[in-house]
Amino acid sequence: MGRRLVPLTLDNLPDLPKRCRSCVFWELDPVSGEAAVKAGRPELEKEAWISAVLLEWGSCGRVVYVDEVPVGFVLYAPPAYVPRSMAFPTSPVSADAVQLMTAWIMPGYQGQGLGRTMVQTVAKDLLRRGFKAIEAFGDARWKEPACVLPADHLLAVGFKTVRQHPAHPRLRLELRTTLSWKEDVELALDRLLGAVQKEPALRPL
Repeated sequence: MGRRLVPLTLDNLPDLPKRCRSCVFWELDPVSGEAAVKAGRPELEKEAWISAVLLEWGSCGRVVYVDEVPVGFVLYAPPAYVPRSMAFPTSPVSADAVQLMTAWIMPGYQGQGLGRTMVQTVAKDLLRRGFKAIEAFGDARWKEPACVLPADHLLAVGFKTVRQHPAHPRLRLELRTTLSWKEDVELALDRLLGAVQKEPALRPL
């Protein structure tokens, strides 16, 4: 089984699930996002966002292929490029961190270590670029798949709460920690990225 993790570009953007290609939850502020959806142009806004981030900052995601079939992706960027992050009560993301926006693995390919490989690849990428951590806003009341990751799952893979909140705590994972995960944490990471098929936690809307 051949596995490849490829940087996200406009060329392979169509390999993301359709609902993810047209989701601008993180890429636009709440007002602009609602306007884009009403105007029927969320996919164009997504393309414009990725293009701008690639030009100004560089790689902002990875697409996972197994035997040339796209089976998952992860999206991340500095908080300056993530307008929605400022809408959270526990913002801002720390200056030395990149925000983990969202991630997804196709049912049927979960539980194979792809999630672990994906996040470790992101960690290595960001360490090379001088960042120290990944931060994410968690959903402490998570009940169903959404764009905000479940806080319990983030905690399970080594994230630590840096700002508590009853609904949306902000959590942080030191990047060097991800490169030396022990087996129990690796298993928890698989769960975070959808290893348990009955609980596909990270399917964006």
